Amino acid sequence: MKTFCGRANPTTGAMEWLEEDESYDYHQEIARSRYADMLHDKDRNVKYYQGIRAAVSRVKERGEKAIVLDIGTGTGLLSMMAASAGADFCYAVEVFKPMANAAVKIVEKNGFSDKIKVINKHSTEVTVGPDGDMQCRANILVTELFDTELIGEGALPTYEHAHKHLVQEGCEAVPHRATVYVQLVESKRMWSWNKLFPVSVEAEDGEKIIVSPSEMKNCPGVPSVCDIQLNQMPSSDFTILSDVVTMFSVDFSKPVRSASTCYRVQLETVKPGKAQIVLSWWDIDMDPSGKINCTMAPYWVKPTSALQWRDHWMQCVYFLPNEEPVFQGENVYLTAYRDEYSVWYKLQKAREEENKADVHVESPVCRCQAHLLWNRSRFGELNDQNRTCQYIKSLMKVLKTDSACLCISDGSLLPVLAHYIGAKQFLKANHLEDKIKILEARPESLTSSHLEDKKISVLLGEPFFTTSLLPWHNLYFWYARTAVTMHLASDVTVLPQSASLHMMIVEFQDLWRIRSPCGTCEGFDVRTMDDMIKNSLNFRESKEAEPHPLWEYPCKSLSDPQEVLTFDFRRTVPQHCLSAEGSLNLLRKGKSHGAVLWMEYHLTADTSVNTGLTQISNDKGNCEWNPHCKQAVYFFSSVIDAETQADLPSAVTYAINFNPKTGEITMDFKL
Repeated sequence: MKTFCGRANPTTGAMEWLEEDESYDYHQEIARSRYADMLHDKDRNVKYYQGIRAAVSRVKERGEKAIVLDIGTGTGLLSMMAASAGADFCYAVEVFKPMANAAVKIVEKNGFSDKIKVINKHSTEVTVGPDGDMQCRANILVTELFDTELIGEGALPTYEHAHKHLVQEGCEAVPHRATVYVQLVESKRMWSWNKLFPVSVEAEDGEKIIVSPSEMKNCPGVPSVCDIQLNQMPSSDFTILSDVVTMFSVDFSKPVRSASTCYRVQLETVKPGKAQIVLSWWDIDMDPSGKINCTMAPYWVKPTSALQWRDHWMQCVYFLPNEEPVFQGENVYLTAYRDEYSVWYKLQKAREEENKADVHVESPVCRCQAHLLWNRSRFGELNDQNRTCQYIKSLMKVLKTDSACLCISDGSLLPVLAHYIGAKQFLKANHLEDKIKILEARPESLTSSHLEDKKISVLLGEPFFTTSLLPWHNLYFWYARTAVTMHLASDVTVLPQSASLHMMIVEFQDLWRIRSPCGTCEGFDVRTMDDMIKNSLNFRESKEAEPHPLWEYPCKSLSDPQEVLTFDFRRTVPQHCLSAEGSLNLLRKGKSHGAVLWMEYHLTADTSVNTGLTQISNDKGNCEWNPHCKQAVYFFSSVIDAETQADLPSAVTYAINFNPKTGEITMDFKL
């Protein structure tokens, strides 16, 4: 049996469905899972264990047998906690078959096979009765079904079904309740992830301002949450406009309703400003008294407590439909709307209070198409004035009044910039309007009639393509440039003229946890899971880099950055492979967790745009990264830990290979 998997093809700029072995999808799921991250989350695990012990004790004190239902058991960890806390029997439900198989092995290895039954089904398919999956209803419900938004993984319908069909009335629940908190802020940086700002262009005939159309300005966007590591957002990047307030809470020990609804709170603004963003996070109480609490609150809310790093639960950024000016001390009303899987917000002034919140819940729909074409980081990139200035500076050097230009990039502002700077003719291979001709054809399908029998004198690209996942996938520009060669003038100017691939060895503060074996977790042996992840990584993923936005994941450089490959866009894509071998000298002590790779685009001989490292900020090697791009991270399969200068291995050797037939880059490292 075969399975079809979507992969970006850098040679065509398209997502393609490739036929893979049936085990591929499963290996992808395991290799890219966050199980290791959860098992390393000490705070989560300790609090769950405390909550489970307390719940089992309460049931036993009532003279009842403790029967546990664990939905979404994963490794079986929470069921083993319950069994070791004295539960009489546990039903551990896991829908993902490879995971359920692993749970059976882990439960057996830890000696709990007689107390735990693993059920490989969706919880909504579990049956209760003498011939059912469960002999009787459970009186303790244990789950870990939450994502950063709390409800995005279907927690509410799962709980709703469990209370109706699988657990007793008045059951204990771990966690007992979840509470969602909100705070109103103004943030130019975060707002730039949602709206297109005006762009200023200094042309020969004066300053021109490029503004977004009204349908884009007034578009409510999309309801999908923007989940980020808010603890990496400096306080200088936002202004707090309200205190933290409770938006809503869910008691998991009572029947839960998943039907769409809304919640409303009154806020008093603590500063004047523009209400643009709702920051949100949640906490869970593992017990009814709330003494055992696990919180996602960011650093400015809980400044005294040590923050637990985790990547499976972060914080939420929600964009209000439009920014709303507020005064200090003003009362405003914030409404949270939710369906089964998502939440969105609306702000109203106090004087509008009589217009009761519309209980008919309809999620926002993007009307301008931009929010469907551009993700959050792309909005931020297009709003980066410094980056735009580099393109304007380069365009001014290469454009003449009679330039015939072709732009190959997705949803780019380059055609508008070039038009204002002075290109007489502008032809664009994507989407724009008015004095810019839109060519609805792929580069390889362009004909002379598309171009009105003109030769292209300036070929432009940022380059940016929506299908790109890894930094070098934007090399599709090179393939497109090759495809249109016959339409280019002999003295064509290509911008960018070239690109280079750069690399550096780093030690991560926390990101290493997502790929690190756990061994034991709260005294339970989970090495079966470690082996499973390792096998899946070895199946393919460990030979590949993976994309991460490193501004969210602090790291320090252990080597200097090094340029390893160059790609000359003034020439066509070569037939032969481009390869580089060499070594990176390790200059600082630390753990060599992996290599980071990124691209730099050389617009002209003296102007570049960098998608990766922006600076190494101090002697310790702390790195700052381009906040609009994901960098490629290649995790080493073994980590060298050099605590002293004497322990330092001298270098990491590498072999990098670019295959022009596939557009992919393969790499190998030796420590």
